Amino acid sequence: MMMQLLDPPSHGSAPRVVFVGRNRHGNWIAREQRGTFGGVFVNRAEAVKFALFKNGHHPENIIEVTREIELC
Repeated sequence: MMMQLLDPPSHGSAPRVVFVGRNRHGNWIAREQRGTFGGVFVNRAEAVKFALFKNGHHPENIIEVTREIELC
């Protein structure tokens, strides 16, 4: 099961930083640094795939966090 907030990738701007980690329920979260987009995923691979798509395929701008992360 995947839920996501839809926001098309921004073209012509700097790559966005996306945090990937788990929420308090153990679900995988991918969330843009400022919260402009994000989603809940069943596994890490899907969260990273979404993060790459949304940030224009810049893996260097994906940060995996060890603390809990939430969409809001």
